[in-house]
Amino acid sequence: MTINEIVSEASNYQAPYITVTGGEPLAQTGVHNLLSKLCELPEKPEVSIETAGALDISGVDPRVVKVVDWKTPDSGESHRNRPDIFRNLQKGDTLKFVLCSRLDYEWAKFQLGLYKIKSGVEVVFSPSFESLNATTIAEWVLKDRLNVRVQIQLHKILWNDKPGH
Repeated sequence: MTINEIVSEASNYQAPYITVTGGEPLAQTGVHNLLSKLCELPEKPEVSIETAGALDISGVDPRVVKVVDWKTPDSGESHRNRPDIFRNLQKGDTLKFVLCSRLDYEWAKFQLGLYKIKSGVEVVFSPSFESLNATTIAEWVLKDRLNVRVQIQLHKILWNDKPGH
């Protein structure tokens, strides 16, 4: 599909929210143009992009909400994180840590102290579906009185981690 076809299809739904995700959307040619065109739909949906912390987000239209997955050590991908991401997050964006272990939890707490998170950027701790229980994370967060939200991967529960959902 072309960008204009995608925008037309999205407009048919008249959805109040549109999220561009799947794989790494910032690696796709034309994604910045797509995001901007989605923001300009007559319905004025809230447009967001879900991306890893491995690619530059500075060129993302400021009207787009950025949800950045900051990779933890147990993911095996933490070496790809770009620290410059933090200066490009803005109020309304989300920084998400998907945690696989207590080590990841402690590392995420350290990251929050190491980098200055701008006011209005939401921080989310989410359990890796296969590795860690959400209740456990919630108990750790409450005990440590962290100013973060605990979020589950709802699509994996609703559709039992079935591809395509």
